Amino acid sequence: MVSTAVLGTALTAVPPAGAGAAYPAVAPAPGGAAAPVADPTGTVSPPTSTPSTPSTTPFPPSPPTNLTATQVRTTSVTLTWTAATRGCCPVVGYDITYYQAFDDVIYSLSLGDVTTTTITNYIQPGRQYSFRVSARDGDGRRSAATDALTVVTPVTDTGPDTTPPSAPQNLTVGEVTGSTATLSWAPSTDNVGVLGYNVYRFDGWFTSTLVATVPGTTYTGPLPPSTPLRTLYYVRARDAAGNVSIASNTVTVPTTTTPPPPPPSTCRVTYRNQSEWAGGFVATVTVQNTGTAAVDGWIVTFGFPGDQQITNAWNATVGQTGATVTARNVDWNRVIAPDGSATFGFQGRWGASDAPPTGFSLNGAPCTVG
Repeated sequence: MVSTAVLGTALTAVPPAGAGAAYPAVAPAPGGAAAPVADPTGTVSPPTSTPSTPSTTPFPPSPPTNLTATQVRTTSVTLTWTAATRGCCPVVGYDITYYQAFDDVIYSLSLGDVTTTTITNYIQPGRQYSFRVSARDGDGRRSAATDALTVVTPVTDTGPDTTPPSAPQNLTVGEVTGSTATLSWAPSTDNVGVLGYNVYRFDGWFTSTLVATVPGTTYTGPLPPSTPLRTLYYVRARDAAGNVSIASNTVTVPTTTTPPPPPPSTCRVTYRNQSEWAGGFVATVTVQNTGTAAVDGWIVTFGFPGDQQITNAWNATVGQTGATVTARNVDWNRVIAPDGSATFGFQGRWGASDAPPTGFSLNGAPCTVG
C-alpha cells in the first residue's frame, strides 16, 4: 500500500517512525532467581543453574545497506538492498519513502521481509526521485533510514537513447548587476551528446519554472521579483532525445522589488510550412540575428500548438519533449553574424492539427516572429 504525506517545508524527508525513540526498561522477575524447592527427604536442593538476566533495553534493527537502483525505466524503479541485522527481535519487513525532486509530497510503501521491489506508483518519465529504506521488526520498531538514493527516469524505454546526461556540477552565482545575475556550472557528459541546459527557478515549495534553455554552461538573466517564497535556481542537462539529468545544486539569486523591463529582442524567427499532406508535413525555421553582436552558438526553442511530432531534421540537432522543440546549431552554422541568419528544417507527422508555432526564443531570449 502506498500512502502520501505533505511536507511542512520543501524537500524535507519525513523521519522513519520510531527512529531514535527511547524504549522503556523491562524489570527482572522478583528475586532475580528461581526459589529453591524442598525435596521428599526434607533437605533443600540448590538451584541446578544460574538463570539468565532478561534484556532490559529492547533495540531496533540496524539500517539496511547498499541501496541500489538495478533498473530505472520511464514508469518504474527497481530497488535492491542488503538486509538489516535484527535488533532485539526478528526483522519482518521494510518501509520505503520516496519523493519527486522539487515537490512537497512524500510517498510511502510497506513491504514484507524482502530485499528487492519494483516501484510503479507515481513514477513518471523524465522525473527525478529520491528513495530511502528502513527496516521494521515485529513490534513496530524501525531502524534509521538509508542515505537517499537519487535517480532520474528516462523519457523513453524503446528509443535509441535511454541514458540521461550526467548532472551539472558546481552551479554558482557570478556577476550580479543592478538588474541581472550570471549563473555558471561545470559541463555534463552524455553517451550520445549534450544538446543544452535547462535553467529553472524554484519557489522553495513545489513550483519550478523553466526560465531558459542555453547551449553553453553560463546563463545571464534578470533578477527575479521579490516574493514571500524563496527564489532558488538549478540546472539540468538535456540530450537530443529529451532525456534530462539529475538536477545540479541550487543557488539563491538576489531579488528586485521592481522587475526591470525586458531587453529589446535581438532576433527574428520565420516559420514556413513548405509542404503539408494528410498526416505529414515539411517545415523550415529561419532565425535572424537583429542585434549588433555575433551569436556564437545558438539554441532555438518553440512549442507546437498542435499534435505535431518531428521525425527527422537537417542543419540543426533537433529534440522534442511533448510539444516543446529544441534545435541546436551544428558545427558549420554555430555563428550568426549581425544581420545574418541560419535556417534549419524538419519533417514530421500530425493527426489533429498542424498549426504553426507562434512563439520562439533564441538562447532563452524571446524573438520577434514574422
